Amino acid sequence: MTNPIIDAIKNRRSTRQFTDEQILDEQMDTLLESAIWAPSGSNSQSWLFTAIQSKEVLMKLNDYVREGLQTWTPKDDYISKMPAIRQHAQKEDYNFYYHAPTLIIASNRPNYDNAMADCALALENMFLAAESMELGSCYINQLRWLNDYVPLRDYLAELGVPREHVICSAAAVGRKAKSSNAPERKQGTVKIIR
Repeated sequence: MTNPIIDAIKNRRSTRQFTDEQILDEQMDTLLESAIWAPSGSNSQSWLFTAIQSKEVLMKLNDYVREGLQTWTPKDDYISKMPAIRQHAQKEDYNFYYHAPTLIIASNRPNYDNAMADCALALENMFLAAESMELGSCYINQLRWLNDYVPLRDYLAELGVPREHVICSAAAVGRKAKSSNAPERKQGTVKIIR
């Protein structure tokens, strides 16, 4: 079976190389509207999407992420990747959002068990909308990892992200400089019980 939605799902890839060209205002509006039409627990719609297009703000945010990753300790088994993450963040050319011209931060209210799921669903809507407009996108974790890093949270608060919100994730969005090939799908990840 095929249709435009199925095609977008199958064609969308994480983009890690973007052009410098900014997305159009109409595209930004469409991405954000796509996000707010995602399902949310009990239709709470308690998320906040903060879109950043200022190069200066993005570079300052990158500096905070680079600093924060030097002391960050994962709360799960992701610890195995820590040496590589710290090493990458120390490089002068490290950029956590892959130099995308637009970064959209998804945050949500605290003590809400569906916060991450709601924001992830909204980001997937954005990613599929981006693909339909021939834009690239990539799911960004670093702001989530550094949710408790005070200097970063202070700066995000200056940008209007409420201090009490949990940073769930972010989306890097822009024009693709390079497309990626589809990786093989792993076997044994689907079970049907009839």
